[in-house]
Amino acid sequence: MKNLHIEMKDIYKSYDDLEVITDFNMNFSSDKVHCFFGPSGCGKTTLVNILTRVISPDNGQIKGIDKKKVSYVFQEDRLLPWATLEENILFVLESFYNKTEAQKVVDKYLSLVDLLKFKNHYPNELSGGMKQRASIARALAYGGEILVMDEPFKGLHLELKNNLMDYIVNNWNYKDSFLFFITHDIDEALYLADKIYIFNGPPLKIQKQITINIHSSDRKRHSREMRKYKTMILEDT
Repeated sequence: MKNLHIEMKDIYKSYDDLEVITDFNMNFSSDKVHCFFGPSGCGKTTLVNILTRVISPDNGQIKGIDKKKVSYVFQEDRLLPWATLEENILFVLESFYNKTEAQKVVDKYLSLVDLLKFKNHYPNELSGGMKQRASIARALAYGGEILVMDEPFKGLHLELKNNLMDYIVNNWNYKDSFLFFITHDIDEALYLADKIYIFNGPPLKIQKQITINIHSSDRKRHSREMRKYKTMILEDT
């Protein structure tokens, strides 16, 4: 039973004179897929960077993330330029698997993103979309208890994007883990998320919170209801 929680309390973060997050309070449960939606520059990425300990808040507390592994799909691919795709993923696995097991994991996730035949290529030999797929494969292979994806599907064709979203949510269903993602794509949010938070800012504020009470596998069959959710999002964007 998924009943884990993360609590952010009285979070504050600024950069010089720009207050990005002030007096921010929020709770997240592991039984929902959480989507952060809002305009560029409002503070969404700063929020998830604090949530995953990439950066520290100036003030405030976060409870529920201690000792948890974090998998992160960044906006940029952040691949090691001197390493092949295979080596990029092996690099994050070496502390958890022996060589044979790690190789199986690498092949599994490169196959998932349709890049297995490119595993000996270097990042500068790949297109932007291929590098993005590689970064998704690396995050999934690492298998963190918190998965954060910051605009992970940009540049991917629809079939692959839908296949990856299906895999990600199905995998999450069987784990006591948290799933967060940032997107500007309403259809991605409606396809994947259980809770959609519409933000504005800075400083970051929740403009609206939408809970989708239809299981992700049933949403195509309830297209009329899903169109209502889409209208709710469009009203505030």
